[in-house]
Amino acid sequence: MSHALPRRCFSSVRKVFGEVSGRRAMVWSVVPAVSAVALLPALAEQRKITVESAVPVTVVVPPAEPVDGCGTPPAVMVEPPFCGVRPTVDVALLLDTSNSMDGLIGQAKSQLWSIVQQFAQAKKHGQTPSLRVALFEYGNNGLPAAEGYIRQVVPLTDDLDALSAALFGLTTNGGDEYCGQVIDEALTRLDWSSEPNGYKAVFIAGNEPFTQGPVDYRDAAKRAIEMGVVVNTIHCGGYDAGKSGLWHDGARLAEGEYLNINQDRAVVHIDAPQDQIIIQLNAKLNETYLWYGSKDRREGFARNQVAQDANAFGLSSAVAAQRAAIKATSSYRNVGRDLVDSFADNDAVLAEVDDEALPESFRVLSGEQRKEKLEALAAQRADLQEQIAKLTAEREAYVAGERERLTEEGGAATLGEAVKAAVRKQLEAAGFAVEASPES
Repeated sequence: MSHALPRRCFSSVRKVFGEVSGRRAMVWSVVPAVSAVALLPALAEQRKITVESAVPVTVVVPPAEPVDGCGTPPAVMVEPPFCGVRPTVDVALLLDTSNSMDGLIGQAKSQLWSIVQQFAQAKKHGQTPSLRVALFEYGNNGLPAAEGYIRQVVPLTDDLDALSAALFGLTTNGGDEYCGQVIDEALTRLDWSSEPNGYKAVFIAGNEPFTQGPVDYRDAAKRAIEMGVVVNTIHCGGYDAGKSGLWHDGARLAEGEYLNINQDRAVVHIDAPQDQIIIQLNAKLNETYLWYGSKDRREGFARNQVAQDANAFGLSSAVAAQRAAIKATSSYRNVGRDLVDSFADNDAVLAEVDDEALPESFRVLSGEQRKEKLEALAAQRADLQEQIAKLTAEREAYVAGERERLTEEGGAATLGEAVKAAVRKQLEAAGFAVEASPES
């Protein structure tokens, strides 16, 4: 069945038959959180095939090595253009960190994992998407005025632990809020996927007029559409105030959603009987990770994984359970950081990594013993993830029942509720199937 896509999905489509391979550039960034964490997005070979129209076509592809854990067959039926590898999802969060936005940042921290769950439940042609998220802050007087009070906190990355650490490292401080400029910076700085029928979106949240700053928001919106990036605007305040401040117009011009939220509304988390068991299984899940790289990187990745578990638990056991649920899905991947995920992605990784980059306990093993160890850890991880997934389904059913019983505060939505509603609508428009899930 063919799916009709918004015109943005075809704004940069051109005719190419064959194979284009390339590697993403290494990007390093320092996260100002529990410990300085070096970010290294996974290096991956990407096959890209695009066509000129949205009608179903068959693209013949030379045999190739599997990518992202799934093989690419010689012939792929495309409805609409799809290259046979995991679909891509790139999302940039642009958060206002001026004085009045403490509530917004609090909602982002507490609802990160429920937002990610929306992507974990999406599939296209039976495959879950490869998710990368970037984070920018703007409107903070602590940032250089010459740079528009804007900072790229995290580049597009699949390292969700690094993203979490970055969110917990944000602080607020009054400043000028330049919406057009921060959108333009995100479009310029980020290495957006060139997959023609993936999902690329900006979510910008703030409360000052959308017109402030040296970059006209209309120019930024036009550029976004030319790049196939949807811009969703989230006004922190009343619906009509956001419209008069032209937040509505920014979303309209960039084919996105205009949303308004109450950034100070308390997020209601419902604890469930399954939470403690899920949290215990999550601790065992951490033991299946074999981080590699320099000693500082290995220790940093391990420390940050535990630190973000603690950050989630510090908010509530419900948030900790939501984070564990994501760690039990393919959205939580650590290719290029963890040997188990990297081996599943590329079984030649052991021959490619220097002994000095391996965990010390791993170096004394023979080549065959190393392979056996990784296979055993992979099997253990899969079993734990299966248990967590089963308990998560039970938990969601319980939470759904409790929500029906409780009378919750009305009024404007929270950040997480607004983002999830827009994401579901836009993923479905882009040809993804999204499972229904009770609010957790």
